[in-house]
Amino acid sequence: MAAGSNRTASPDRRRLLTTGAAVLGAAASAQLWLPATARAAETPLPDGLFTLGVASGDPLHDGVVLWTRLAPDPLNGGGMPGRTVPVEWEVAIDSRFSAVVRRGVAQARPEYGHSVHVDVRGLRPGRVHWYRFRAGGQLSRVGRTRTAPLPLGIQSPVRIALASCQNWQHGHFTPYADMYAQDPDVVVFVGDYVYESAPSATAVRRHEGRGEPYTLTQYRNRYAQYRTDPDLQRMHAHAPWVVTFDDHEVDNDFAGEIPQDPGSQPHDAFTARLTAAYQAYYEHMPVRAAQIPNGPHIQMYRRFRFGQLAMLNVLDTRQYRSDQAVSQEGAQEPGRTMLGARQKRWLLDSLHGSGTRWNLIASQIMMAETDLLPGPGKRWYYDAWDGYQAERNALLGELARVRNPVVLSGDRHLTMISDLKRDFADPASRAVGAEFVGTSVSSGGDRDQAAFHAQWDPLKADNPHWKLIDAHCGYHLFDLREDAVDARVRVVDTVLKPHATARTLASLRVTDGKPGVRRV
Repeated sequence: MAAGSNRTASPDRRRLLTTGAAVLGAAASAQLWLPATARAAETPLPDGLFTLGVASGDPLHDGVVLWTRLAPDPLNGGGMPGRTVPVEWEVAIDSRFSAVVRRGVAQARPEYGHSVHVDVRGLRPGRVHWYRFRAGGQLSRVGRTRTAPLPLGIQSPVRIALASCQNWQHGHFTPYADMYAQDPDVVVFVGDYVYESAPSATAVRRHEGRGEPYTLTQYRNRYAQYRTDPDLQRMHAHAPWVVTFDDHEVDNDFAGEIPQDPGSQPHDAFTARLTAAYQAYYEHMPVRAAQIPNGPHIQMYRRFRFGQLAMLNVLDTRQYRSDQAVSQEGAQEPGRTMLGARQKRWLLDSLHGSGTRWNLIASQIMMAETDLLPGPGKRWYYDAWDGYQAERNALLGELARVRNPVVLSGDRHLTMISDLKRDFADPASRAVGAEFVGTSVSSGGDRDQAAFHAQWDPLKADNPHWKLIDAHCGYHLFDLREDAVDARVRVVDTVLKPHATARTLASLRVTDGKPGVRRV
């Protein structure tokens, strides 16, 4: 699985993150996991260094990123001394670490919140590995990860979980317990990992702090709170994640460097907020050095290859977009962009040149049309692709010439599964692909299903491309094979309590060579 990007990190940036691709020399290796008393004396560190757990992400056929953050006082800036701390790490091919294949020492630096991102290479393709960290004589929990298949190897099946939109205040992250049991090879998270909203006295679980986050410390505290959720932490330790952000990691409905409320957030103030938000995002995600932010900018669009079976293209639909339209005429203006010229060229090059059977696009926001007005006329949601119709129509035209395109989206807090039409204005237009808008993990909370369907079912006649709509919290699970992608919509009936039984609401299939999706 190869990662692609239009920018690589500078040597100075790479120096901030230890890659640790080679095994240490025998003398150093022999001391890594000795009891602390048998090693050189160290300045004592606080207890509870690994309260935020461990994670892995961005898997390649020969490597993966390992993550942790030292934070003994996670909701108060982390609680670490203002110095760099060495963190030992090791990777094994068994859970007891009797067969260690890579080990090294990374540096947890205060300027990065004492987070650690280890870009391990030289691992075996297509197999499970275990990993752990040690600092100050304390051991982390053991994490489990998986490398991708060889790029030109056999087309091994791949299981992908799609998740998005986890609002701490709306409920517990209950769906992750079932996701863990389903054992995906990789988790694709398409945005709204944290929410910037102020604490609410009526919330299921109250946000920390006294208001919205604006500073780096405030964003660090918000991420740290989310990372204490036991189901989220367990899922991060079980499988590699591929992540991207949407709006709530910064500010609702922001576009590029334009906030939701420019009258209240001047440009300089908002770029300072972007800088803090992107920094905290990087510090808490298992991503590579190429994703180290440069002030109010961060490189997030990239691609991953799963053997000859699938290419996953991860988009950034926030940083390069035009400001949202405010009218139907504006939504159809030809010059409006969601991706920006450079990202669009990158995407088209990937789609047309992948050589894989399936071409996946992780898009934070919905691509299919959503007509919210029953009967004649149209009413669109301008923050989604409906607000950028010229660019969407051009992209749909390209998808007509791409083998088996499947779009994985989030944002809506609903399950919305659709055929992607070559021209949504033409009811007879053919399908060119399929889209799965994954429901929320917890955002929106427990909704009245009867009231939802009373409101939304009348819209089906105006949206004949919809194959399924639903308002339960949960996630989507995909089994990719040569002949088909089988999808299951996994839902829970409540997120108001920590535990709930999950079930399959619906099963769907996308068949090789047959654009569109159908219920099975």
